[in-house]
Amino acid sequence: MTTNTDPGLDRLDQREGLDRLDQRGGGRDDEGTRGAWLVVMKREIVVRALNKTFLVGLLVSVAIIAALAAFMAWQGSKTDSFTVAVPAGDAAATAAVESAAAIPEEQGGGAELTALEVPDDAAARAALADGDADGWLHPGAGGWVLTGQADPDSALTRLLTAGVAEQTLDANAEAAGTTTAELTAGGTLSTDRVDGDAVDPQTLFFASFALALLFFIGALGSGQMIAGSVVEEKQSRLVEIMATAVPLRHLLAGKILGSSVVALAQNVVFAAVGLAALSFTPTASILPSLSTSLVWFVLFFAVGFLGLAALYAVAGALASRTEDLQHTTTPMTMAIMGVYFLTFSASGTFETVLSYVPVANVVSMPVRVLSGDAAWWEPIVSLLILAAFAVVALLVSERAYRGALLQTGGRIGWRSALRTAG
Repeated sequence: MTTNTDPGLDRLDQREGLDRLDQRGGGRDDEGTRGAWLVVMKREIVVRALNKTFLVGLLVSVAIIAALAAFMAWQGSKTDSFTVAVPAGDAAATAAVESAAAIPEEQGGGAELTALEVPDDAAARAALADGDADGWLHPGAGGWVLTGQADPDSALTRLLTAGVAEQTLDANAEAAGTTTAELTAGGTLSTDRVDGDAVDPQTLFFASFALALLFFIGALGSGQMIAGSVVEEKQSRLVEIMATAVPLRHLLAGKILGSSVVALAQNVVFAAVGLAALSFTPTASILPSLSTSLVWFVLFFAVGFLGLAALYAVAGALASRTEDLQHTTTPMTMAIMGVYFLTFSASGTFETVLSYVPVANVVSMPVRVLSGDAAWWEPIVSLLILAAFAVVALLVSERAYRGALLQTGGRIGWRSALRTAG
């Protein structure tokens, strides 16, 4: 989510911060400026945390997450109910409906089926037309027929297919002087999996989508806030005043750390709300594994966003006007969107490769941890690679930031900024 700050509030907070610096040590060469980054960081956190647009966006996002979880819980607890018309006095049809209703939920059943006896075919068709019955089960040539007003519901068809088969088997076994249990002895099929307690593919896809979305919202929204703050200070010439009291690298460090704290706190809130909401859904059984995956995601995001925040700060410094931001932030925006679209749809070898590629590993490695596909040492190695990327991004960005921040008159390129920094 992109948040615009209040220019008047920003300038007031900046001047108050500079006054505090002057009280602590004065000019940029004094020892008092050694803690300038901390003042800037606190200012960034306060301004973002009190920004109405940011707070509204945060509350809306939390409400959406809670609503989605509530919908999933409702869907998981919802029981389908069907009324099936059967010929009056036809014990076999009634028994088939009862057998279908008794199918355990783990076998795809769990629906409520009620038999509605009708005196004749006309009454059955009338019940379908009036909506009093969802289907009409009646004998046909060589078997049974399920008739609906339109195509019968697929879940009802599946249940009645199993119910009819079970009822027919019982009847044939009784006619042969045996029982269904004797006829089906040794025919029970159970399921097992080589990967033990691994998360099923559907849940894994949902989790990867959720993590990719958290990364997208946190990185893009907070990154745009950093760039907007930098270019706003530059356009108002406030940065020229700040540069006399605060070393530029301290200014950059404070902005990066402050925005990173806000972005990380936002994702922690989203993750906590999501976990709490999922505890009321059918996927609650995977919460221990999902919690571990989320811990890794928070660690990866905290490290990876440091590098992204530095790049976004440079993007703001390269621009001379707010209108230039769309051009200077495009590379980072495209990279974040690429990570979003690639990571939640990746699988197999491609996902393994992405789990080591900065910043795609912010999403891909926690997903592999959730799936049980990653060895214990793989997240550690991947995190170290991401940390190396963040360090390089910070060093290069610090140089470009110093070279571009005080230049005006139009957009500045990376080469020019690096060259000016000396």
